[in-house]
Amino acid sequence: RYSVEPDAAVPHSKSRGSHLRVHFKHCREIAHHIKGLEVAKADKFMQDVLDMKSIVPFTKYTGGIGRKAMAKQHNAPGSKGRWPVKATAVVKDLLS
Repeated sequence: RYSVEPDAAVPHSKSRGSHLRVHFKHCREIAHHIKGLEVAKADKFMQDVLDMKSIVPFTKYTGGIGRKAMAKQHNAPGSKGRWPVKATAVVKDLLS
């Protein structure tokens, strides 16, 4: 299912979901932000998003996204971000 099999010596993980009832664009922005983070930090970030303590910065799909002061913490372009609760819960479930 994957085009390239990664090196086994490097710690990594991969997962995928299909037919998920969440917005693709929200999942893309969450995954883009947590890419490269340690699992504990990514899990804490997603829990903070669910608790509305942190925001998911939107970098690619920004049409119609309102500006939020909290997005400045992540240096989001145009200070654009959201709290996609449903998509965050799905991605967090995939990560665990």
